[in-house]
Amino acid sequence: MAKTKQFTIAVDHQPGAVARIAKTLGDAKVNILCLLGTSQGTAGTVQLIVEDARRAKKALDAARISYQEIPAEQYELPNKAGSLAQCLNQLAAKGVNMNSICAMAAKGGKKAVVVCTVESAAKAATATA
Repeated sequence: MAKTKQFTIAVDHQPGAVARIAKTLGDAKVNILCLLGTSQGTAGTVQLIVEDARRAKKALDAARISYQEIPAEQYELPNKAGSLAQCLNQLAAKGVNMNSICAMAAKGGKKAVVVCTVESAAKAATATA
């Protein structure tokens, strides 16, 4: 398990909202590792993990893009059936309650990555130790 930061950004549900964030970070040479966007009605939320949180904060601040920075946990798993369930069952057995989760793997890749925010990061750290 690795500690990381998740940025949560409220956006208007309109064309170009996510593109503006991606351009801001790209122009600042910030690599986006994971992005999840959802919308409901006229509003939306973008959650992202970046390679360099400090540089991302500087770029977002300069562009006047409001964000919330949240501690997150990142797990690397074998890319095979049942790995995600095993990881999540371990977390659940320790009483870890997730606020958000994103899991991804490239087709044919050997590793999958799970990023989650939890109510108690201390519980998450001991759940997989």
